[in-house]
Order: sequence, then C-alpha cells, then structure tokens
Amino acid sequence: MLRSLFAAVSGLRTHQLRMDVVGHNLANVNSVAYKASRASFRELFSQTLRGGAAPTGTRGGVNPQQIGLGTSLGAVDGIHTQGALQATGRVRDLAVEGEGFFVLVSGTEVYYTRTGSFVQDAAGVLVDPATGLTVRAVGGGTITVPGNVHHLSIDRSGNVVGVDDGGNLVPLGQIALATFPNPEGLLRVGNSLYTVSANSGAPSVGAPQTGGRGAIASGALEMSNVDLALEFADMIVTQRGFQANSRVISASDEMLQELANLRR
Repeated sequence: MLRSLFAAVSGLRTHQLRMDVVGHNLANVNSVAYKASRASFRELFSQTLRGGAAPTGTRGGVNPQQIGLGTSLGAVDGIHTQGALQATGRVRDLAVEGEGFFVLVSGTEVYYTRTGSFVQDAAGVLVDPATGLTVRAVGGGTITVPGNVHHLSIDRSGNVVGVDDGGNLVPLGQIALATFPNPEGLLRVGNSLYTVSANSGAPSVGAPQTGGRGAIASGALEMSNVDLALEFADMIVTQRGFQANSRVISASDEMLQELANLRR
C-alpha cells in the first residue's frame, strides 16, 4: 500500500517538473533564437519479491517478480534545431543559418548565443544590447565602427564593411562563429547565453561558412524553435499524468482508511 503512495508521489513530482519545462518553452515562444527543452522520464528501481529460476530437466523456468517504485526525471534535453528566420531589414540584426553560435566576450569571460540583435555602443563597438558583451571577431578582438564610417553591410561570411565620408569601402572585421561537438551539452546562463560545460566539448571558433559553421544572414533574426502544437499536446498529456497519479494517491488513501476501520 505504501509503495503505491510513494510511487504516485514520485509521479506527481516528475510530472510537475515536466510541466515546468513546457511552461518555460511556451513563455519563450517569442524569444529570439530560443531553443526548446524536452523532459523525459525514467523508471525508478524495482523491488524484487522473487528472483527468477532457470529451467531444469523436470520443470520450466520461473520469471522474477518485481514491483516498481515510481518514476524520476531522466533528462532535460535541449533541442537545437534551426528556427525560422524573420526579416527585420536592420543590418545589425544577424541570424545563423546552420551550425554555430556568436561569441560574446567580457574580459576573460566568454559566452555563446544564437541571438544576433546587435548594436553599436558609444565607442562604435558592436555589442549585445542586453548585456553589453562585445561581439568577437575572427582572430580575436572586437569590431569597431569609426565615427566617419557609415552604411554598414555584412555578408554571409560575416565580413563587416562600411563606407567612409570619402565614399571608400572600409573593412571593419569578420564576425566569428563557434561550433561544439555537443551543443546540447552547453549550459544555459540566462539572457539567451550559453557557456561551455564538461560535456559540450571545446569550442571551435572561426569564420562563418568554414569548418562546418553556418552562414550569417544580415537583416534577419532567428525565431524560437518552439512547436506550439507539440507543446500543447505535451501539456495535456502531462496534466493527465498528474491527475492519474493524484487518483492513485486518493485510492490508496481510501484503502488505508478501510484498513483503519477494520478494528471498529
């Protein structure tokens, strides 16, 4: 009896965690370049009531008898599929088509993101407006736009070019992209930023359209890859699972109540 109660409690807990994941996905459905997460369950260990027995010459084999003790959260996976591109017409809005992350730096701190809504600060440096982190260029350093340079353009290889007051083309640098052996292993740190973890592998930083890195689309932003239909379906399934485990607790409580009433 107590096994059913504790198994159902574990089911309530894990279904609540799954609903947390679904809610976070839906909350970020319009976040630029957000990558959805997916929760999966695993069976907890089972109590063995009787072990199995091998067949003999006179008697057949016997299967083991086991009773499961509930469920647990197995993993929360990041789904790093490509999101759709939304045209903005703004040159400094950048999207990655294919593999790769923009590299943002602040001193020795390095972060990675797919959100490419960049701006120029007062010094003309290309930065992330939410955090002030600077955009890394190929070969290191930053991309700075002098005060006499206007009419920026950014090609698919990340080359940033401007036009000075004399009408001359001025190369300003090339935006770098980073790829990872296991992007799903990156650690989310907020503001749509990621950092390296023990299971992401070391970053490979270089020019776009080289080494398996994607191309850069200027004047567009990557949309969230959240599938609303799938998330609503997961929400319904999760809610029903939570309700079913609640019913198990209620039924187990009624059975315990009947046992308690036997002495009356």
